[in-house]
Amino acid sequence: MLKKLVIGTGAAALLGSLVFGRDVVSYGRTAWTATREAVKSEVPTEFQIERARTAVDQLAPAIQHTLKVIAEQQVDIEHMNKQIAQRTDDLQVAKDQMLTLKHDLESGKSTFRYASMEYTAADVKRDVRTRFERYKAAEAMLERDRRIQKSRSQALFAHEKQLDQMLTQKKELEAQVEQLEARLQTIRAEQSVSAPEIDESALSNVKRLIAEVNKQLDVQEKLLDSTGKFGTGLIPVETKPTVELGSVTAEIDEYFKPAQDKKSADAVKPAPQLATAERSK
Repeated sequence: MLKKLVIGTGAAALLGSLVFGRDVVSYGRTAWTATREAVKSEVPTEFQIERARTAVDQLAPAIQHTLKVIAEQQVDIEHMNKQIAQRTDDLQVAKDQMLTLKHDLESGKSTFRYASMEYTAADVKRDVRTRFERYKAAEAMLERDRRIQKSRSQALFAHEKQLDQMLTQKKELEAQVEQLEARLQTIRAEQSVSAPEIDESALSNVKRLIAEVNKQLDVQEKLLDSTGKFGTGLIPVETKPTVELGSVTAEIDEYFKPAQDKKSADAVKPAPQLATAERSK
């Protein structure tokens, strides 16, 4: 299988060199770039944002390493500060003792007693010489430690500053990723509003159903018109009885006529017998 793959690759390279000549490498690079860009363009934006969030999270190990380095440097500086302080005290004691012996030598005595023991001036002089050489060596070592301590303090300050920058940049990158997520959600929401996903077949069915119902209602209205039932669905109105205005006004006048007029009218009326006789004729 591997042999076939090698042979196939060699044949493809040979064919490419024959077709494109010296430009085969350039064509190959261009094709690779175009393919890579095409693949990248097909990657969803959500996936790209998740990649950015993952990349930001991957900064955590570097931050943890820096924190560890800072902690180690802080411990080393604390120990060195204690050592420098102790050596400074020891050096001061040695200096005081040396100056005491020097002062004794300057007194001109031939013998000296220290801690219940007697020493000659030559012994004290040799001791002072030895103490002086040791003091200078110890002082040089102390000065070296102070320089080292200063360098470590500067390195610690640099690492602390670097840590602050890393934390600040990580926070800014996290905020930018959140802004990308918010922008994407806004765009997706606007896309869903501007182009809602509705089933066209379902929409067509609803429209057809509404049209059919409207048609049925039109038919029913036509049937009502043809049978003369115009009052359906209208406000009912009662028809008032017809009143003969002439007879009503006469009756009202008669009812409200003064009593004197009524008596005069009664006197003028013929007797009932006469009226009957006349009717019999």
